[in-house]
Formats: sequence, structure tokens, C-alpha cells
Amino acid sequence: MNSFYLILGSESALADRALTKLNAQLKEERCEVTTLFAAETIVGDIADALAPSLFSERRALIIRDLQDLPEDNRDEITRYIEQPDPSTTVIFVHKGGVKGKALLDAIKKIKPELIPCDPLKKEAEKEEFVKSLFLDLGRKASSGAVSALVGALGNDLRELQGAVGQIAADAPSGLIDEAMVDKYHQGRVETTGFDVADATLDGNLSAALISLRSALETGTDPVMITSAIASSLRSLAKVAGTNRNQKSFELAGQLGMAPWQIDKARRQLARWSPAQIADAVGAIAQADAEVKGAASDPIYALEKAVTRIVSSQFDR
Repeated sequence: MNSFYLILGSESALADRALTKLNAQLKEERCEVTTLFAAETIVGDIADALAPSLFSERRALIIRDLQDLPEDNRDEITRYIEQPDPSTTVIFVHKGGVKGKALLDAIKKIKPELIPCDPLKKEAEKEEFVKSLFLDLGRKASSGAVSALVGALGNDLRELQGAVGQIAADAPSGLIDEAMVDKYHQGRVETTGFDVADATLDGNLSAALISLRSALETGTDPVMITSAIASSLRSLAKVAGTNRNQKSFELAGQLGMAPWQIDKARRQLARWSPAQIADAVGAIAQADAEVKGAASDPIYALEKAVTRIVSSQFDR
């Protein structure tokens, strides 16, 4: 393996997949692997992890969320990359953006093997991702099956991963076709948490409740629904504070959002005030706590939150 790897980008599903593959390689090479979460490190942790080992000839250090590394700890990395140990592999995981950019630039100068993990925006990219997931599991899927999965779950790579894993495990041996995907997804496009979020933020109560029931019936975890609504509300709040005259593609990097997400949030903002957004955030936070165990009926808690958020848009 190479001495340095850089997993770079904000799509956590891609980053986790890359880490899984690298971990498998390290295991094959019988490496002693240490994983550190950057934000939790104190001075000396990284230097200790990179110190010579008495028990293994090959070692590896994985530093996750590098952008959150405390400033006092950065010298330990910059000193090491100037004189690396050839028997050690270091894997840096960084979500991108400007946070921790100076350290990131220093790492790029040593030319690590770069594994980009930017969000997938094009259907073709998502379909290629699904194909690779099936191949990881030793299965092949037809183009129709792949397209059906992306059409059903393409808004969330995590859900795509879960669906691929389930279908690969349950489907008979041989090629996985569209009929098998239809069977496991009840012959229709599955409603996701983001469908519920879209209808809720658009102020369409009947559509939101129908989408909610459909999502729950097709196996979407209630926590994923509260997460989707919270994510959409965060997008509203981010975009609300920007200059309306600034182009969405100019704001994309600053906000950590795709241009189309910014455009959608701007359309939805027409019916939202700052106070209404704050109230909605409170409602979904309460629902999140309730579906995680604070309420005996998580479905009722979700319906109540959706109704409150939609109704608040018409309170002037």
C-alpha cells in the first residue's frame, strides 16, 4: 500500500466505502491499525500513534474528520509528513471546504493517493455507484435494476447502500433484474424522508401526511424522516441569510450545498419567516427526541410535527 491516502469530500457514504476497502487491504497485510477522530485528539496523540511499534512491522493510522483537528495538534502531522516512516500507512479523511485548509494543502503537496468523495449529482454517477456496490458484494445487476434503485432512492446514498445490501443478500443467485428490485420495493418507487420533507416545507399537509405514511410503510426509519426534515430546514436557514442577487453556483461552495438545492430553498423561502423557521426547528427537534424513545407512539409524534410545521407557514 501507499504511505499516504487522502479521502476528500463531504459525501460520507463514499468516504465510508473507501475506508472499508482500505481497511480490508490493511487487514490482508496484517497491519496494526489505529483510528483517531481529529476533534477528540490532544497534543501527543498523533505522535504516539505514529511512533515505532514493538508488536507489528506494518502499521496504519486513520485520522477521521481532519478538518476538526485542534490547531495545537497540526504540527505533529506536518513534522511527520516531512520524514515519514516507510513501514507506516496514514489515511487522512477530510470533508472538504475551507476548514483546516492550510493543513490540507500541506498534505496535498506530498501527493497522497487521492480518493474524491464529493456528492454525486448526476444520475449516471449514482448508477455507477450502485453497480460498484453490487460488485463489492459479488453480484451483478441489470441496467434496469440499477436505474430503478436510483429512481427510488437516489436522494440518499446511505439508503441506496442499504437497499443494495438487502437485495444482494436476499435475491437468488444470478443476475439481479428490475423485477427483483420491484419485488423488494413493493413494485413502486419508495417514498423517502426527503419526499416527506419537500411536501412539508412546501406547505402541502395532505401530500406530506400521505408521503409520511408511504415512507413508513415501505420501511423508512422514522429517524431518517426527522433527519431529512431537519436537513431541509437547515438549508432554508443557510439560504435565508444570503444575498438574493448572488447566483446559486457562486454560493454553493460557501454554503456546502449544490446549486439546485439553493434554488429549491429560495423557492420555498417565499412562505417562511425567520420566526417560522425557528419554530419548525423546535418542532422537528422535539419529534426527533420522541421517535428515539421519548414517546410511546413515534408515528403520532411525526404526524404532529409535520402538521405543526405546515400550519406554521400560514400563521402571519
